[in-house]
Amino acid sequence: MRRAPPLDMSTVERRGHPLAVRETTKRVRPHGLQEAPTFRPTEEEFKDPMAYIRKIGPEGRKYGICKIIPPDSWNPSFAIDTEKFHFRTRRQELNSVEGSTRTNLNYLDQLSKFHKQHGMNLNRFPSVDKRPLDLYKLKKAVETRGGFERVCKLKKWAEIGRDLGYSGKIMSSLSTSLKNSYQKWLHPYEEYLRVAKPGVQQQLEFEYGGPLTPSPANSPMKRSHQHTPSSLRGDSPAIRASVALNSSLKESEDNEKPIPTSEPIRPPVSSGFTAVNSGGFTPVNLTPSSFQAVNSANPALKWEPANGTSTPQQSGESSSNTKNTPEYQTSTLPPNALSNGHISNPLKRTISHDSLNGGLSGTENTPNGDSEGPNGRRSKRQRKEPPPTVVGSHMSLMRPLVPRMSAGPRKGKPGERCENCGQGDENASLMICDSCECGYHQNCLHPPIKSTARDWHCPRCLVGTGEFGFEEGGIYGLRQFQEKAHNFKESYFAPKMPFDPVLNRKRNVTEDDVEKEFWRLVESITETVEVEYGADIHSTTHGSGFPDIEKHALDPYSSDPWNLNILPLHPESLFRHIKSDISGMTVPWLYVGMCFSTFCWHNEDHWTYSANYQHFGATKTWYGIPGADADRFEKAMKEAVPELFEQQPDLLFQLVTLLPPDQLKKAGVNVYALDQRAGQFVVTFPQAYHAGFNHGFNFNEAVNFAPYDWEPYGGAGVKRLQEFRRQPCFSHDELLLTAAARDTTIKTAKWLAPALERLRDRELQQRQEFLSRHMSYNDHYCKVVDEPGAESGVRCGMGFESDDKDLLDKEYQCSFCKAFSYLSRYQCNKSGKIMCLLHAGTYECCDAGEEQRHTSADHTLRYRFTEEALRNTVQKVIDRADMPRAWQEKLDKALEDDERPSLKLMRSLVTEGERIPYDLPGLPALKEFVDRCNEWVEEAMNYITRKQQNRRKNERVWRKGNTAKAAELEERDRELRKVENIHKLIAEADRISFDCPEITTLRERAEAITAFQSDVRIALLDPGVHTTQEFEDLVETGKGFNVDIPEVEKLEKVVKQMKWNDQARDMRIQPQSLSDVEAFIKEGIDLGIPETNDYLQHYQEQKVKGELWESKANELIGAETVHYQQLEALSSQASSLPVSRETLAAIDAILTKQREAHRQIISMYEKSKDPDFKKRPKYKAVRDVLDSLSELNSKPAGTIDLEKEIKRHEDWMRQGKKLFGKANAPLHILQSHMVLVRDHNEYCLDLQDKPRMPVEPASREQTPVDDDAQGLKSTRDVFCICRQPEAGMMIECELCHEWYHGKCLKIARGKIKEDDKYTCPICDYRVKIPRDAARPKLEDLQDWQSFIPSLPFQPEEEDVLEDIVSTAQEFRDFIRPFTNPMMATPEDVTTQRFYLRKIEGADILLAFETNFFRQELHKWAPVAPEPPPILENSLSTRKPRPTKQQKMMAQLGIDDPNDLPQQFKTKQYTFKSRKSSDAHSSKAPQPLQPAPQFPKGSDTPNSLPHSGSSGTVSSSRGNSNRVPQPISTGHPDSANSYSAYFPALSPQSSQPHEEYGNPSPPFTWQNRSLHHSHSPGLVNSPIFGPVTPGSAPPLDPGLFSPSNHHFAASTLREVATAEPSDSLASPMRDSYGHNHTGSGPNMDSIFAEFTADAEENPGRNEAGEALEGLGLVGVNQDDDESSRRLSEEFLN
Repeated sequence: MRRAPPLDMSTVERRGHPLAVRETTKRVRPHGLQEAPTFRPTEEEFKDPMAYIRKIGPEGRKYGICKIIPPDSWNPSFAIDTEKFHFRTRRQELNSVEGSTRTNLNYLDQLSKFHKQHGMNLNRFPSVDKRPLDLYKLKKAVETRGGFERVCKLKKWAEIGRDLGYSGKIMSSLSTSLKNSYQKWLHPYEEYLRVAKPGVQQQLEFEYGGPLTPSPANSPMKRSHQHTPSSLRGDSPAIRASVALNSSLKESEDNEKPIPTSEPIRPPVSSGFTAVNSGGFTPVNLTPSSFQAVNSANPALKWEPANGTSTPQQSGESSSNTKNTPEYQTSTLPPNALSNGHISNPLKRTISHDSLNGGLSGTENTPNGDSEGPNGRRSKRQRKEPPPTVVGSHMSLMRPLVPRMSAGPRKGKPGERCENCGQGDENASLMICDSCECGYHQNCLHPPIKSTARDWHCPRCLVGTGEFGFEEGGIYGLRQFQEKAHNFKESYFAPKMPFDPVLNRKRNVTEDDVEKEFWRLVESITETVEVEYGADIHSTTHGSGFPDIEKHALDPYSSDPWNLNILPLHPESLFRHIKSDISGMTVPWLYVGMCFSTFCWHNEDHWTYSANYQHFGATKTWYGIPGADADRFEKAMKEAVPELFEQQPDLLFQLVTLLPPDQLKKAGVNVYALDQRAGQFVVTFPQAYHAGFNHGFNFNEAVNFAPYDWEPYGGAGVKRLQEFRRQPCFSHDELLLTAAARDTTIKTAKWLAPALERLRDRELQQRQEFLSRHMSYNDHYCKVVDEPGAESGVRCGMGFESDDKDLLDKEYQCSFCKAFSYLSRYQCNKSGKIMCLLHAGTYECCDAGEEQRHTSADHTLRYRFTEEALRNTVQKVIDRADMPRAWQEKLDKALEDDERPSLKLMRSLVTEGERIPYDLPGLPALKEFVDRCNEWVEEAMNYITRKQQNRRKNERVWRKGNTAKAAELEERDRELRKVENIHKLIAEADRISFDCPEITTLRERAEAITAFQSDVRIALLDPGVHTTQEFEDLVETGKGFNVDIPEVEKLEKVVKQMKWNDQARDMRIQPQSLSDVEAFIKEGIDLGIPETNDYLQHYQEQKVKGELWESKANELIGAETVHYQQLEALSSQASSLPVSRETLAAIDAILTKQREAHRQIISMYEKSKDPDFKKRPKYKAVRDVLDSLSELNSKPAGTIDLEKEIKRHEDWMRQGKKLFGKANAPLHILQSHMVLVRDHNEYCLDLQDKPRMPVEPASREQTPVDDDAQGLKSTRDVFCICRQPEAGMMIECELCHEWYHGKCLKIARGKIKEDDKYTCPICDYRVKIPRDAARPKLEDLQDWQSFIPSLPFQPEEEDVLEDIVSTAQEFRDFIRPFTNPMMATPEDVTTQRFYLRKIEGADILLAFETNFFRQELHKWAPVAPEPPPILENSLSTRKPRPTKQQKMMAQLGIDDPNDLPQQFKTKQYTFKSRKSSDAHSSKAPQPLQPAPQFPKGSDTPNSLPHSGSSGTVSSSRGNSNRVPQPISTGHPDSANSYSAYFPALSPQSSQPHEEYGNPSPPFTWQNRSLHHSHSPGLVNSPIFGPVTPGSAPPLDPGLFSPSNHHFAASTLREVATAEPSDSLASPMRDSYGHNHTGSGPNMDSIFAEFTADAEENPGRNEAGEALEGLGLVGVNQDDDESSRRLSEEFLN
C-alpha cells in the first residue's frame, strides 16, 4: 500500500487546541437566519446518548438540527493512520448546485443545440437597450403570463421588460425588441418542445418500466452490506461491535454532506413574477470589479473545434495537484464570446454522460481527450466505465443513467444500433447524436430526416432529461488535501480582503466572509468556482476516526456510547435489529471538506436521526429545516425549479440541489443555522431537511441511529420511498418483526404494538385487494382463500407457498417500486421478477396478459406468515404492551369489590406487578400497603407458629456478645412476649382493614391462653397424681403460645426434677464415663435435688471410685517401665466403674500394640525357619516390623531372637556392599546399585554385539552408506567400553580407531584439542579407566549368591543378583573359544580388543578373560615396553571423599584430631542400655565389653557362633590367619605352562599397576598379615574363591585365587548357617518377654547394635574401609546428613 505524507495534527484546528475557533454567538447571520440551539450536557447527562437526545428532543425538533458540545473531559483521539488514508473526491461547481442557476444553464445549452442543428448559431446573446438579454428569464416571464400568443394579445411586453430590469426611459422599440427576440430564438424551440416532449416522455417511461412520476433511477444511497466492503469479511464488524458493546460501525452519508452558507439578500422584484435569479441578470461581459479569478491568467480550459462538444473540459492536469487548482473559473470573455452557436463560457454545467455514469475523467482517453468510436469516428463522449470502486467510494458518485429497456440487453457500443428499432443495419442512414452518441435511423425519427446534419442532436438531448451529478475528483491523502484546501482558500480570499490599518495588514477572513461569498458564488450565473469534497468515504475500508475496539481495545473511547461506531447499535436504537450492516447508516461514513465544498438539501434515508462529529478542522456551517416544515420546503423547491422536478421528480433524493435560505423563508419555510467546530456533534431529527458547506479543511464522521420515537417517521419514510420508486436501505417490516422476536420487553412493546398493527392492517388489506383481483376473473376454488376440501369448480392455477426462509434483499424486492416485499411477494416464474402485492399482476412482468398474470401457474404467491400467524404475532405484542393497563384494572377492581381486601390477592398483584418490567403508577402504593400487612403478619406469627426453642437459641447468641447489648435484647424480647401484645395486634388488624387467615388464628390463640392458665393452676395443686409426660405436655402447650405465662416456669421446674430421677434410674444399668457422672451429679444439684436422694448418693460414691481408678491408670501409663499385668487388671475393672474414656482407650491401645507386636515377631521368627526358602519373609517386611517397635517402651518377647536373624541377614548384605565397593553406603543402596550394574552389563555383555571393523560415528560420516540411505540399517552403531551409541563428545583411539565417549573416560571437552592423539586403555593398559565403584569378580558374586538359601529371610537383591551372574556367565561361555591360548593368532588382535573392550566396560570383573586378552594384545600388538601386570581385582579410581572431621581439620589448619576444639571433636560411641522387660528387675546392666576384633581376612566377628567344621577363630589381635588349602580349579597345577603365553608373569617383568595397585604377582601363596599395609588393593577386595570355567584351557591354579580365599568363603558360610545361641530365650518363653536367667549384657546383641550404628557411618569410603580392616582407623559415629550425602552421591 502506498503511503502519503502524514498529517501534522498540530496544524489543524482541534478541540482544546490553540488554533481552534472560539465558540461565539452569531450576531446577525446572512439571510437573517436564527441560530439552532446549542446544548452543553454535564458529564452525568453525557453518559447515555439516547437518554440525553430524548431529553433535548422536544426542543431540537423545533429546529430540525441542534449542536451538542461534549464536556471538556470528553476528548477522543483521532484513530486513523494518516499515512495510509487515501480517498477520492467529488468535484463541485458551486453555481451548478443551485437549482435556478442549473435550470438556466440547462435551458441555454439545449436552446443552443437546437438552433445550431437548424443552421442558426446563437453566438451571442441578443441585446436590448445595449444590455444582453437573459433568454431564460424572458422565457419564464412569457410562460407565467400565459404564453407567447396571450402576451401578444394582451400587449404585456413592456411589463415583461420592466420585470427583466429594463427600467427608466423605455424606448418605443422595447416591446418590439423583446417580441422579436422571443419570436426568433425562443418561440421555435418552445414549439419544438411542445411537440417533442411527449414523445421523449413516453420513451423515458418505456425505458423506466413505468410512469415517469416516480423516478426509476437507483439512488446514490447507502448500500446494504452485500455490496459494501463489509461484506467481504466473514465476520461483520457490526456483529462484533454489538457483542463487544457496539464496537466498530460505519458512518452515515446524508448527515455529512457539506453545508451551504448565505448570500446577500436581493431586493424584491416589483412585479408579481419572481424570477428564479431575482437578483438581476449579470451581463456576460460585465467586468468584475471586486473579484478576480485565481487562475484567470492561465485558465485551464480546453476548447473543442466547432463540430466538437460544446462543453468546456478541463485540461489533463492532475487533479491531485494542490498548487495549480482549476477549481475557480470566472467569465471575463467579451460579449461576442460565443463560438459556432455554443456558449463558450461556463454558463453550462461541465457534464458528460460519462460523469453521469460515474466514469473516470478521461484518464484512458486519447491524448486530445477523445476516444475512438466505431468506424474510426472520434467520439466526443468519454468512454463508459463501471461505477468507480476506488478508495473512498463504493457507490456511484452521481445519479446514473436510466437503463434502456426498449431494445433489451444492449449489444455493442452506443451508436452501433438504432435506439428506436434496435437494428444495426443501414449504417449509412444511422444518425449519431453529438451529445449522447446514440444512433437513430433517419426514417425512424419523427419526422424523418432526409439529409444528414453536420451537428445533430437527438430529441432526447434537445428536450433534456435533467440528469445531473458530481464528477469524480482526484485521489488524495489528508496532508495533500490539506495543502490543496489551504492554498485554494488563501489564494481566493487574498485579493478580496481589505487592508486593516490597525494591524497594518490585510484583514483575516471571518466566518461571515466565507458564508456570504459562498452564497454569492452559488447564485452567480457567470462565475464558476469548482471545489472538491471527499464525501461518503466508507469507514470499513479506511477506518473510523474513533478508536476501534479491535485495534484499540485498551482505549476507553473504543466502547464509549458516543463513539459513532457504537451509537447505531445502542440498546435503545432500533438498528440493532437489522441483521446486516448498512454502510453510511449503521456503519459511519467519513467526510473530508475544503472551503466552499457543500452538501445539498436532503433529509436522511428512512427519515432517521443522524449524528455528525467533527474530529478536526475548520468550521462547518449547517442549515436545518424542522420536519414539520418538510412539506412546505418541498413545495417551495418545486415552485422555484419546476423544470428540474418535471424531469426528475426524485430530485430531493439526489443531494445535488441547493436553494438559498432567503427564497425558502419567502415561501414560509423556517430555516435555522449553526456552526459546527472541532470536537462538536450535530444531530439532525427525523424528516428534517438540512444542507451546509465547509469553511476550510476539516474531517467529519457521521452515522444514523433510530430511537424508539423514530418508528412512525420510518414507516412514513418507507412509504415515500415507494411512491418515488426509490430503493430503501432495509426492510422496515423485517425490522419490526425482528424486534418483536428479539425484544420482549414492555418498553419495546409500547412503541412496537402500534407499528405492528399498522403493518398487519396494511398487509392484510393488500392481500385482500390482490385476492379480490385474483378471484374476479373467474369463479374457482382458490387454495389461498378457500378451506382445504372445499374444491368446487375450476381449480386455482396460481402457485401459492408459505416460505419463512431468510433471503437476500434483492430476492424479495419489488422490481417496479423497489420496495421490500418481506411479508408477501409475487414472483413471475418466467422472468424471475418479484412484485409487491400493490403492483402484483397490474404491471408487466412477462409477456402474459393481466388475467394470466393473476391466474396462471407461471406466477407464485409467497407468504412469510399466514394470516393467522401474522395476527397471533401482532396480538402477542399488543397484549404485552397492554399488560400495565390490565394490571391496573385488576387492582382497581380488587379495591372496589371488598372494603377489607384479601392480603393474598394484594400479594399476588404485587408479585405480578414486579414481574412487569414497566413503571406502574399504582405499584408503589400497593407495595407500601402490602408491606405494612406483612409486618403485622410477621408480628402475629411470633405468637402463632414460631417455636420457643428458636427464641432460646437467639438468647444464647445474644449472651455471647456484649453484655449490655444482650441485656437490651433480652428486655426487648421480654416486652414482645407479653400476653397483652396479642390483643394489641387484633386491634391493629381492624385499623389497617385487611383480611388474612392469621387474624382468625390469633383470635383463637388468645382464647386458648386463657383456658391453659386455668388448667395449670389445677395441676400444680397436687403434682404427685400426674405423670412426667402429662406435665411435659402442659409445658409444650404453654410454650406453643409464644408468650410469657408465669405458670409455665413453675411447670418447667417440676418437669426437670421428675426427668432427672427417671434418667438416674435408667443410668444405673448402663456404663457411664467419669465425666458423665460428674455432669449428672452437678445437674441434679442445680435442679435442687435434695442430698438425701438415693440416686444422688449412689452416683457420688461411683464418682470417688472412678477417680481412684483414673489416678492408678495414669501412674502406670507414665511409668518408664510399663507393667502390663497391672494394665490388664485395670482394663478389666473399667467395665464396672465410671472411668475416663480417653484413659481407658490409652490402656487398651498399649495392650493392643504389645500383643500385635508380639504376634508379628513370633510369626516372623517362625517363618524364618521354614525349610522352604521361598516361604520365608522378605527382609524389608521384617525390618519394618522391628522399626515399628520403637513406639513401644519395651520390646516384646522374641525381639532379640529376631534381631539376631536380622543381623545375620545384614552381615550378608554388608558383604555384598564390600564386593561392590560400597561398604560405607546405607544398606538400602545395595539393591539400587545392583540394578545399575545389571542394566550397564546388559549393554556391555550383549551377545548380539559382534566384532566389527572400526566405523565413524554418524555425525562424522561424510555421506551416508548406501544401505543406510536406503533405510536398510536396522540398528545404530555402538562405541566405547560402555557399548552405547554416539552421545556427546567422542574421541578416537589412534591405534584401534575405536571411538570413546568423553564422559566414560572422564575427559573434559576443553582439555583436548582436535589434533591431539589419543590411545585408549584397551590398546595401552597403562591408560586408566575411570571407575566410580569397585568391580566384583564373577566368582565372588557366585560364592556370595550361594549363601542365599541359608539366609533367614528372602533378600530383595536375589533377582537382580541372578540377572547379573547369569549375564556374565553367558558371556563367559560365549567367549570361551576366544580365550584358548593355543588357538590365538595375530589376526585375532581386533577380536581380542573388541572383547576386552566389552569386558572392561562391564561392572563386574572377569579376571581370567581380562588378563588373557591383555597378555595376548601385548604379545601381538605391544604398546607399553613392559607386559601388563596380572589383574586380580578392580577398584574405584575416585579420590576418597574427606570426612566431616577431615574437612574441619583442613579448614582450621590442624593435622592432629586431638587438637580440634571441643565442640568439633567426635563424640565417643556409647551403647544405649536396654530396658529390662521385667518391670520388677532392678539389676544394673553389666559394663560394656571391648568391641570384638576382626582377624585379617575375616568379615565375621569372632563372637558369632560357627559350625563345628569351621573351628573357632582366635580373638587375639596378634594371632596369624589360618592358611586354607587352595581350591581345585580344574587346571593343571603348573605355573610354568601359563607363563609361556603370559610373558608378564615372570618375576622380572612384573610391575606395579596404577589402577589396581598390586605390586606382587598372584601366582604364589601369600600370607596376608596386618603388616601388609602397602597393598590396599588386597585389603578392599572380596576374598571369595573364583569359580573358573571347567572347560577353560589349563591355567595355573593360583592365577586368580588369593591366598586367603578359602578361609573367607568358609567364614561367610559359617556366618550364613550359624544358629542362635542356646542361651537365647525362646520367643514363647514368657508372654511379656521377661528374661530372668541372664544378668549380664549379651555380646551378640551388643555387636549387632554396634554394627547397626556403624554401617551408616558417614565419610567412609573404600580407602577408609581398607584402613579399618587393617585396624589402623576407628569407626566414626552415625551422621544422618553424611549418610544421605553418600547415598545421593552413589546413586548419581
